[in-house]
Amino acid sequence: MKNIVLLDSQTLGECDLSVFERFGNFTHYPTTNPQEVLSRCKDAHIILTNKVVLNSDLLAQLSSLELICITATGMNNVDLEYAKQKGIIVKNVAGYSTNAVAQHTLMMALNLLGNLGYYDQYCKSGEWSRSTIFTHIKDPIREIDGLEWGIIGLGTIGRRVAELAQSFGAKVNYHSTSGNNTNAGYPHKDLDSLLRTSDIISIHAPLNPQTNNLLHAGNLTLLKNHAILLNMGRGGIVNESDIAKVLESKSIYFGTDVLAKEPMESNHPLLNPKIAHKILLTPHYAWAYDKARERLLEGVVKNIAEFVR
Repeated sequence: MKNIVLLDSQTLGECDLSVFERFGNFTHYPTTNPQEVLSRCKDAHIILTNKVVLNSDLLAQLSSLELICITATGMNNVDLEYAKQKGIIVKNVAGYSTNAVAQHTLMMALNLLGNLGYYDQYCKSGEWSRSTIFTHIKDPIREIDGLEWGIIGLGTIGRRVAELAQSFGAKVNYHSTSGNNTNAGYPHKDLDSLLRTSDIISIHAPLNPQTNNLLHAGNLTLLKNHAILLNMGRGGIVNESDIAKVLESKSIYFGTDVLAKEPMESNHPLLNPKIAHKILLTPHYAWAYDKARERLLEGVVKNIAEFVR
């Protein structure tokens, strides 16, 4: 009978965790801090984790551990090289969130293009009730049709976003952060050119040495007036202090679902009230739409089933 431990079930939201009970003695914890990991995992054969870090020092002390199932795609929270040396199998789940993240990207773009936050508040504040005419128009509000949509990182999610953008009439271009993906059926641009010409830019790249601090004070100023920048990749790709400063001085808009440090710090530069009307923030949940989480759990169950059979 396998001992199975899920270290951060709260990161999965409301879902049926009983699917793991058929594989052995299953225990789950809403959250686990670094000081609690060893005591909770010392007898575990299988560990499930989303973001809890399993480094080499910890893995060296887990003599029973056979399998790590990451309840996500990213695997940077596990020392993969050391796990391989110890014969510990590490499995993730890829592709489950493609539609969810693409939908979230489009939602953010549409929200900012339509200036929905402003109009919602205009109505709820009572301003519309006091108006002398039936409508209220405050620029800019724009259609996607004919706009240039630049995609940074044309992987599976980036391609899905490209399809959705094209269905609204956008002209899609992209930039390959690795430099290897340059024959993808869409025009490829160097980064500076993409920043200069795009009306909407969405990021769908991983965080690595090539993408860390990819957008910073030196190139964020290249964005055209009224451009929308969306980070759906990883925190750290956009320098958050720099984009906050550019937002103060330029008519651009920024939406992000990810930050370099999560949860968000209380004194974060993006919480500056002077730029609040230009920003759309969500707490790293683009991956977590209903069907995406169902696919994720199915993938984790499959990983365990293939291991124990």
